[in-house]
Amino acid sequence: MATSPCSSSGVSSSSSSGLGADTGLEIRTRSVEQTLVPLVSQITTLINHKDKPKRSDKTLQAIQRVGQAVNLAVGRFVTVGEAIANENHELKEEMSVACIEARRAGETIAQLTDVASLDHPESDSHITIFTDKTGVVKAARLLLSSVTKVLVLADRIVIKQIITSRNKVLATMEQLEKVSSFQEFVQIFSQFGNEMVEFAHLTGDRQNDLKDEKKKARMAASRAVLEKCTMMLLTASKTCLRHPDCESARINKNGVFHRMRLALEQVIEIVTDSRPNGENEMAPISIYSGIKEFKNKVEGLRENLYFLSKENLSTMLEVILEHTEDFTDSAYTSHEHREHILELSKQAKMELEQLVSVWMQAQNQKTKDLMEDLEVAILKTCQCMNELKREVHSAATSLAADLLKYHTDHMVLKALKITGVEGNLEAVAEYTCKLSEQKEQLVEMCRLLRHVSGTEPLEITCIHAEDTFQVTGPQIISAAETLALHPSSKIAKENLEVFCEAWESQLSDMSMLLREINDVFEGRRGEKRVYLSLPRPGKHNANLKALKPVKLDTEEQAKIAKLGLELHLLTSDVDSETEKWEDQENEIVQHGQGMSSMAYSMYLFTRGEGLLKTTQDLFHQAEIFATEGTKLASALHAFSDQVHDDDKPLLLLEAEKLISMCKQLQVTAKASVQGKSATFTKVDACILKTRNVMTLLCQLLPLCCKLLRKNKAGNGCLKPAPPWREERIRTGTNAHTPERRVETFGIKTLENHVTNMTFLESK
Repeated sequence: MATSPCSSSGVSSSSSSGLGADTGLEIRTRSVEQTLVPLVSQITTLINHKDKPKRSDKTLQAIQRVGQAVNLAVGRFVTVGEAIANENHELKEEMSVACIEARRAGETIAQLTDVASLDHPESDSHITIFTDKTGVVKAARLLLSSVTKVLVLADRIVIKQIITSRNKVLATMEQLEKVSSFQEFVQIFSQFGNEMVEFAHLTGDRQNDLKDEKKKARMAASRAVLEKCTMMLLTASKTCLRHPDCESARINKNGVFHRMRLALEQVIEIVTDSRPNGENEMAPISIYSGIKEFKNKVEGLRENLYFLSKENLSTMLEVILEHTEDFTDSAYTSHEHREHILELSKQAKMELEQLVSVWMQAQNQKTKDLMEDLEVAILKTCQCMNELKREVHSAATSLAADLLKYHTDHMVLKALKITGVEGNLEAVAEYTCKLSEQKEQLVEMCRLLRHVSGTEPLEITCIHAEDTFQVTGPQIISAAETLALHPSSKIAKENLEVFCEAWESQLSDMSMLLREINDVFEGRRGEKRVYLSLPRPGKHNANLKALKPVKLDTEEQAKIAKLGLELHLLTSDVDSETEKWEDQENEIVQHGQGMSSMAYSMYLFTRGEGLLKTTQDLFHQAEIFATEGTKLASALHAFSDQVHDDDKPLLLLEAEKLISMCKQLQVTAKASVQGKSATFTKVDACILKTRNVMTLLCQLLPLCCKLLRKNKAGNGCLKPAPPWREERIRTGTNAHTPERRVETFGIKTLENHVTNMTFLESK
């Protein structure tokens, strides 16, 4: 079923962001937000000029230049919007209205700021920014609203592309389900592979563009399912074709198709911000989030004794203690942990009773002694909750560590493979029971880890892991039964291998997840975003064997360990530098944080850990890293245009170095190699060049931070940016290629236009 993109693009009707306040829209994607930020900033600056008592000729000229530049910029922006409308007829009417409004608002601002040639700009005989104070505010609001509408409509095109791509994948999946011959299957699967790569590319870009980290994590989980299921679908379908009368093979194949459809549907839900049948998403509450909210309410009593009721606080604690029953009722929680949790739960109730008693007294009589007693009660209650949090964390993570260590040898999977090849149905049945027990243990482990994960993205990762074990366990069993019934079948053996590898991969991911959860608990880097997309389209994609992933062996990992460690240290340095910036939404900071995240995932690859599993993953990550570096260089150039300082030549030099390094890294990452030795050399070169870029980034961030601080201190190191550069709109080139049309008339073109709206904030 196709989903309409019209109801949700990059925004919604209710505002929760600063930018949305002026437009009545909530902005959900970074590309739309970052495009609007300069416009909001400069219009705000323009409006603020009207309240200044003294206005020199220089100030009046600056105001007029800003007004004219805004109008000219909006005119060019609108031209791009109109081109989008012509290319997408279903949006033409809405886009045209928004473009007309934007053009009108831009012209109004130009008229109101036409003050430099007037002898008395405050005179009522000529309506200006000084005499019509409300007019410029109305024009500014109209401009922000209309420009946002244009951006949102352009964003709908991206959403429409993803939906169209999903629909193509679903249609081809239906064909794959119905095929009855190997020859037909191979032809259709080749088409399916290319469609999946296109879908992965589009959704990967969208994932990185989402502002909401929770949605980003859900998108990553769904895309991970699709990536793993693609190979499962291949082997499960081939097994079913080879053994058409085998019930276990049919069950195995149907399970893969069902899971892929669910994952595709979830991607569309995230992209369109909708739920089936209008359902609201009900996320389960974790113990960590419950304790955090409870402590915030308790500590809020210091400021206000009347902002909530005692019943409200008691209910919050009851919910938390109900969730601790997941630990105390679990067969896998140790006796010691169970006793400690029960003891702390009892103590928490007592501390709350004491707190409520003092709190009620303080409401009636606010004496110094009572306020001191209240402070003590608040501290004791929060301390008890911290101890409870620490205890459930210890219970969950120690269980996870023990289970992961115990199952690291994969003995049950090995036994299933052996007994399956032997055709020993009785032994296979025995080991499938053991696998079911292991699955229950791991599912329980994921449920408990979710309670202590510490962040919403990690909670979602735990839920994804639980679902993976729940689904993959029965699929391994059906694949093993098929092999036992057809012990000489090579394809049945290969199919079982694929599902076992998925299980082993999820266990490996759990080790990484456990480390991240511990990092969050201990205040270390646990919330780092890792950018990972599926392989992008290339000339060898039709040949699936050509894309067979390669992993580094132990010896190769040892050789590259030193480089990896250097990369790790550099990511820590970059993180330290970005934390010094007051404005964490600054474009330079965000690009720096993104590059640090990607470099960190590449460091984990050198240790055989993390989400980059193969050399192909690493090379793709290096390409994205280089692209992010190029975007940072563009941001640095835009920033340098405003700098009046001795450091400007150095900033430009470093930015040019960054561009050169990123181009070299892209060339290396895209280079085709064959053979183990050549692949390792390419890995080494990619990580070395990534390290060099990170070294340069460590120098650039403090330099930019220093220049910004000088400006805030009033040293006047910023000057007016030059007018927008002319950008020719390409209309007819390669119109049949979707990617080219998106580049020409997509959101990025609009972003390039508006991002240059960084003008003088007049002194």
